[in-house]
Amino acid sequence: MRDLSSPAVEGSSVVKKWGFVAMHSAVAAAFIFLLQRFALNASLESSLLWALTFAVCAAGLAYKQANR
Repeated sequence: MRDLSSPAVEGSSVVKKWGFVAMHSAVAAAFIFLLQRFALNASLESSLLWALTFAVCAAGLAYKQANR
């Protein structure tokens, strides 16, 4: 019988963790882009730069939370 700590089970948790990190960063980037571009009337370049910055920060936070 297979143990619960087999590589197949561990691989599934790795995919879930990185999916969580990717989803968190994408949502943060989309939110800040829409806020900057349409609510604050910022330029496209500025909105994209802020979206990239927030995506990186959100990915870092999500990664730290996923490793707790």
